Amino acid sequence: MPGRRAFLASLFAAGMCPKATWADAGNPDYLAAAKVPSGAFALVGLRGDGSAAFEIPLPARGHAAAAHPQAPLAVAFARRPGTFALVIDCLAGRVDAELTAAPGHHFSGHGAYSADGETLYTAENFYDEGRGVVGIWDVGSGYRRIGAFSSEGVGPHEMLRLPDDTLLVANGGIETHPETGRAKLNLPIMRPSLAYFDRDGSLLDQVEPPRAWHRASMRHIAARADGLVAVGCQWQGDLADTPPLLATHRRGGPLHFSTAGGDLWRDMQGYVGSVAFSGAGHEIALTGPRGGFIAIAADDDSAIRTYQAQDVSGAASRGDGFLLTTGGGAMLSIDHGAPNVVTRGPKVWDNHLVRI
Repeated sequence: MPGRRAFLASLFAAGMCPKATWADAGNPDYLAAAKVPSGAFALVGLRGDGSAAFEIPLPARGHAAAAHPQAPLAVAFARRPGTFALVIDCLAGRVDAELTAAPGHHFSGHGAYSADGETLYTAENFYDEGRGVVGIWDVGSGYRRIGAFSSEGVGPHEMLRLPDDTLLVANGGIETHPETGRAKLNLPIMRPSLAYFDRDGSLLDQVEPPRAWHRASMRHIAARADGLVAVGCQWQGDLADTPPLLATHRRGGPLHFSTAGGDLWRDMQGYVGSVAFSGAGHEIALTGPRGGFIAIAADDDSAIRTYQAQDVSGAASRGDGFLLTTGGGAMLSIDHGAPNVVTRGPKVWDNHLVRI
């Protein structure tokens, strides 16, 4: 007798049942890329208790994913400067489409759907011209590329759809080129920024760090329901001069860098892997895989507490607190105290944990 997932997939394909939802795909709460014990790679749908709702093979190492807001569809992105972006039917366990970057472009590991799920946006490096763009893809026509607009910076990385359907892009400011791999080509003149766009690509707002901190690459972002944005930076200068790696921002206002933390930012090796708001919204988690730290900051910048955790990178909300993943196969939860191990296994979790 066919399993429920295969049965529903066959009905859906035949147009005989209502449109499938994430519940039909096993009710995952998160998406994460992983290296599995065989040495292959996969996109995994995870529940808050650490169990897997599905595991779908990827052709190479993944970085992050974009979850469709209604249907059980995800776009899995390769690690920069990878070239694949796969649209995956998480119910049927198959690749429905493969996005092809425009000539002279490569994907930057992140993307976001519009609120209605009709449009996909992808962060891209237009390396032939040394600038960032946002690709626009029409979902209804099989993910046909219908245009692009400037990211108003260099090296766009993480991007989010905010609650009001505004698109937010973190321009890391770092120029790269496939011929030189992950080499950073413009550090003396880099200009990271946050840029807000309407869904047609019109620039609504843009902010940069102070000029003295222009090497604070603004790469990872999270947003709260009321529009407050948290930014996790990666410092490209001397570690002895590491500035705060956490900033917050509201559209139309100034960029505020944390005044707490002290030597924490240097101890994190100048590197934030992910940033997330807690489920309650009053705290911000930053992961430091290079330094082996988790930092939990109050949203009002009043305090930061830290915990040691080896190779911790992925972060997302869970309940009132957080769920985090490590390269050692662990999933950790933080509520009001120290981290607890939710589960530990043989998978090597990659950089990000994406909340569906």
